[in-house]
Amino acid sequence: MSLFWLRIAVSLYGLSMLYALVALLRRREILSRTTLPIAGVAVTLHFVALVEAFRAGGMAGNPLHQSESLLAFLMMLLFIGVFYLYRTTSPGIVVLPIAFLLSLSAALAQGAPPVISPLLRSGWIYTHIILILIGYSALFFSFIASVLYLLHERSLKRKDLNGIAGKLPALETIDNIGYRLLLIGFPFMTIGLIAGSVIAQMQYGASYFQDPKIILSLLMWGVYTVMLYTRWNSGWRGRRAALLSAFAFAAALSVWAANYFSGVHRFVSR
Repeated sequence: MSLFWLRIAVSLYGLSMLYALVALLRRREILSRTTLPIAGVAVTLHFVALVEAFRAGGMAGNPLHQSESLLAFLMMLLFIGVFYLYRTTSPGIVVLPIAFLLSLSAALAQGAPPVISPLLRSGWIYTHIILILIGYSALFFSFIASVLYLLHERSLKRKDLNGIAGKLPALETIDNIGYRLLLIGFPFMTIGLIAGSVIAQMQYGASYFQDPKIILSLLMWGVYTVMLYTRWNSGWRGRRAALLSAFAFAAALSVWAANYFSGVHRFVSR
């Protein structure tokens, strides 16, 4: 049943995404508020799918694809939260395609590793995964805000007020969205990394920290820290902050891709 609800949610995400793309091409509002109820139903069904999946055995069926599904769900929650705080649907033009592709990958996943690590029988590992994915979601969303900032800035410089600039909130609002999401995501990612390190040390010992996924994760955390430091101490705003956020997003993508090459993070017993 979890897969059934997830596939319906994917269909609704796809419908919302197509509407957003058509609205953009027709120079209308990027994402009409009439699509928010559709997105709300999709998120609700996605939540039901996640609950059903965890009741049926958690992430033991296919941990990587379950993580993709959970990440998509968290990003959509942030999207809805941003709308109610800032009354802007513009991030949906990027959030919806990402959520659609992540949840579609999870919905189409076939099979599972034959032997699953004992780590997935521990409740603590789920705390680590959820905290890390909240951090990822906030970082990804901050990157989306950075992309919108750069597009808006470019349109304003060209004095193209009838283009994308006319469909986006003020530059200050976009910058504030990205900054607040960084503040939200950083403690979750930090605590998640600490929790994962403690669990791994108990399970695998020092050899765990030789995994390339861990090295890349620490690099990403370092970039995340630099981003916040430059905002707090140096007062970086606007274009410079947006470019640094894009670099952090690239680092996060490399960490996520490392899941597919890391024996530990594929949770296969060795």
